[in-house]
Amino acid sequence: MKMMTLEALREQIDAIDDKLLELYNERMELVHQVGMLKNNTGTPIYRPEREHAILNRLKAQNKGRLTDKAIDALFLEMFAISRNLELPECIAYLGPEASFTHQAAINNFGIMSNYLPINSIEGVFREVHKKTAKFGIIPIENSSNGIVSDTIHCLDYYDLKIIAEVIIDVHLCFAMLGDDIRQVTKIYSKDIAFGQCRNFLQDLGLYMVEQIPVESTAKAAKLAAKDSCSAALCPSVAAKLNGLPIRFENIEDDITNRTRFFVISDFENLPSGDDKTSILVKLSNTPGALVEFLNDFDRSNINLTKIKSHIVGGQSIFFIEFSAHKDQPQIKEILTKHQTSIKVLGSYVRGCDDV
Repeated sequence: MKMMTLEALREQIDAIDDKLLELYNERMELVHQVGMLKNNTGTPIYRPEREHAILNRLKAQNKGRLTDKAIDALFLEMFAISRNLELPECIAYLGPEASFTHQAAINNFGIMSNYLPINSIEGVFREVHKKTAKFGIIPIENSSNGIVSDTIHCLDYYDLKIIAEVIIDVHLCFAMLGDDIRQVTKIYSKDIAFGQCRNFLQDLGLYMVEQIPVESTAKAAKLAAKDSCSAALCPSVAAKLNGLPIRFENIEDDITNRTRFFVISDFENLPSGDDKTSILVKLSNTPGALVEFLNDFDRSNINLTKIKSHIVGGQSIFFIEFSAHKDQPQIKEILTKHQTSIKVLGSYVRGCDDV
């Protein structure tokens, strides 16, 4: 087979790009028509279960060089562009910019979306409740530090629904303006990050350097960028955003560290065929109450993936998750039986069983 010249290959690539542009515009026109129908019926533009089905179908029929991750990256961004062309909606997240929650938001909604950084988890819930934002992104748990209590409290208080979960790997870097780490006199980061990078700090003789806790790892990068004798433990995106050179990457002790986030809004998802449901349960303070409740799931052959207890307003409350959609017949039966004890937080496409 005769090898094509570079010029000939580029001509073919250009021709394909022209076709892609035409097809993208054709798809956007169809999306526009769908959007008009949804606006007439009040149906949300963003449907996570629909996007999940499209991605699974494309991956199953893929026979080319694209990997599953590449398909996700290409089509999730296209979904985001489609939504924003039809109905630009505000997405509130636990800020500031370049925080891990911001990364989770971009992973789920794409770069083009309209983002609003909020200073607290309750603030995110409040702005979605007030409809200042259509969606909110908040952390729910970390593989090293467990459940985020503030999120549980807000899920209990506000009448909003979980519509998606996003899981990201938590990687930190050591960034500083100076070239010699021996000149570092203070290190900025979020308090929890110092503990996550203990081995790195000890190995490089930095453990006795003054550690200054700040509200976020993103703010740490901003502060370190003002002083050549300062450094930050922060996400690489925060360092790059602030023009702070990265000296060491992936410095966390646990390279498997992950954080799980919830996307909250004011609507509910239809079943996707691979769903998870989160609920809050308040049971009577009597012997065997929890066992009796859990036995109903066992008898219905429902896989419980998480059971965590918390104290909310002085009362014991259980955060429970299981692999099923709330509208499945056997689940509806359990929810009806215990309706005075259960608050359904939402059913959504399963991202993982646990972090």
